[in-house]
Amino acid sequence: MNRYRRAFGAVFALALAQALPAPASAQAYPTRPIRLVVPFAPGGGADISARKVAEALSRRLGQPVVVDNRAGAGGTVGAAFVAQAEPDGYTLLWATPGQQMTNPHLMKSMPYDPVNGFAAVAQTTLGGSVLVVHKDVPARTVAELIALAKAKPGSISFASAGVGASSHLAGELFKSEAGIDIVHVPYKGSGNAVIDVAGGRVQMAIDSLSVYQGQITNGSVRALAVSSAERNPALPDLPPIADTLPGFEGSPVNYITAPAKTPRPIIDRLNKEINALLADPDIKAHFQKSGTIARGSTPEQMEAIIRSESAKWKKVIEQSGAKAE
Repeated sequence: MNRYRRAFGAVFALALAQALPAPASAQAYPTRPIRLVVPFAPGGGADISARKVAEALSRRLGQPVVVDNRAGAGGTVGAAFVAQAEPDGYTLLWATPGQQMTNPHLMKSMPYDPVNGFAAVAQTTLGGSVLVVHKDVPARTVAELIALAKAKPGSISFASAGVGASSHLAGELFKSEAGIDIVHVPYKGSGNAVIDVAGGRVQMAIDSLSVYQGQITNGSVRALAVSSAERNPALPDLPPIADTLPGFEGSPVNYITAPAKTPRPIIDRLNKEINALLADPDIKAHFQKSGTIARGSTPEQMEAIIRSESAKWKKVIEQSGAKAE
């Protein structure tokens, strides 16, 4: 009798398991639109890049990927929204260095846990930043610029889009690695910075190629090097700053991340599709026009990048004394 009871119990348990819905992570994903939060206003570089990826990802997933701009507090408003969202794969963050790598060291407090509040999905791009000087600066190489700065400490200034911006921190990294005394001049956005560098009121900057492309073309500024560790396909003749300062890497990383505890099968599906779309020649060509490099990763590789970049910028921020405005 006990044997029959056990057999009946096993059959009943199997039938019950088959009748119950499968866990969300095991169901076909996605079954509805996905929200991709961009923590900046529409029209900026991050927004434009995110929309290009969202469009391609929509086609691959068979569901709309809708960009949701939630600007404020250096990107922390949008990041906090995602960190607090349901970890079901339907709310994602288009992240820049600020949300996890730099703001935690610039701000007194954060509205989310920058270390444990997210689950990395994949890297998407590496920003194409370039070191430029005004045309009258008597330096045509990075080594010559460093020598000039050492000969006249405090005589060279560098422009940025504001305290804590990638252009600010790249300049501080250059200052630290080269062992030179150059003066930071922050602006409210790259647009105003470009005007003063092109006009010679500020001598140099390290910012996105897209920001200075027009000035490089018209000759008002001279490009000396790229900030990535390797040459940029958009500027193949320009050497990396790292050729002069080994190990230098000052290019902003963009990536997609999800709320912590998002099921791994969902992370893996998103990672697969993101890496596939970034390998598309049309996507690569689109980003290359602005000097941006389309570059994917595994979730583990992206987590490692976050940790290493956070440690690097923490040191730079502490040395510079920078604080969020």
